[in-house]
Amino acid sequence: MKVSKVLLVVVILATLAALVGCAAPAAAPATSNQATTSDQAAPADQAAPAEQGKKTYKDLVVGYAQLGAESEWRTANTASIKETADELGVTLKFSDAQQKQENQIKAIRSFIAQGVDVIGVPPVVETGWETVFKEAQDAGIPIILVDRRADVPEDMYVSYLGSDFVEEGRKAGNEMNKLLPDGGKIVELVGTVGSAPANDRFSGFRETLNPNIEIIDSQSGDFTRAKGKEVMEAFLKKYGNEITALYAHNDDMALGAIQAIEEYGLKPGEDIKIVSIDAVRGAFQAMIDGKLNVTVECNPLLGPQFYDLALKVVNGEEVPKWLPSAESVYYPDNAAEVLPTRQY
Repeated sequence: MKVSKVLLVVVILATLAALVGCAAPAAAPATSNQATTSDQAAPADQAAPAEQGKKTYKDLVVGYAQLGAESEWRTANTASIKETADELGVTLKFSDAQQKQENQIKAIRSFIAQGVDVIGVPPVVETGWETVFKEAQDAGIPIILVDRRADVPEDMYVSYLGSDFVEEGRKAGNEMNKLLPDGGKIVELVGTVGSAPANDRFSGFRETLNPNIEIIDSQSGDFTRAKGKEVMEAFLKKYGNEITALYAHNDDMALGAIQAIEEYGLKPGEDIKIVSIDAVRGAFQAMIDGKLNVTVECNPLLGPQFYDLALKVVNGEEVPKWLPSAESVYYPDNAAEVLPTRQY
């Protein structure tokens, strides 16, 4: 009986030893799992070259068909486009159209021939772009509208970066209402005929203007200081002291008009209230001097936003159809404080 018990214990121990021996190879699947994990990581490694294949700023070639240099605003806009390209390492092909649509169209065709990655353009006027935009589209080169819109189907450009000009006109109308609560007779210096900002600032202003304020004359000053002065001189010669206020579609025309008003013998900002748009440094100085009552901001420093947008477009990323600028309204009471902070 004792022997049998001993044999039974031996058998049990032998069986346990065999089971432990069989369990030992369980470590092998761990090696197999490691191999599987490595295989699963492979697609991520293979995807890396595709990420690396995306363009960077230093790979980007941009054509920019600037419309001209008609104002302080445009000068600041051009500086922002050029300086940001230098900072980012973007290859920029820049053209100044001298405010002529035919020159902008010629520049766009040149950019197409050079095979740039993307074209930026602030259209000098709204109409007449479909043919050349179609040429860019056929060449696979996206168009970004900057600062000004074009009257073309939305599929002919990828995005518009810039202001809401109608809203700027509305703001100007509201400010004029505050300046002339008892009504009055005003003259208007319109921007370049047919341009988006001129059209929209014209209509937006009228949307909010009180009915007791009469616009007695409206003429184009072409967004330039010299033309603004010339047209204001004609207004004063025709209407004289009848004019109670001036609405200028940009600060440069307002600054030219201020000179004309002073030469006529009246005080700008007092005898003739003035509301303008852009918020350039010259406008802040005019407010400090008591010669301008209000300026509605239109931000020209679009370089960083433009190149960010351009890079996303060429890399196939989704972008908004309209990327608006953030803008304010400024008055004489804080002009001296704000002026040192202005970059344009």
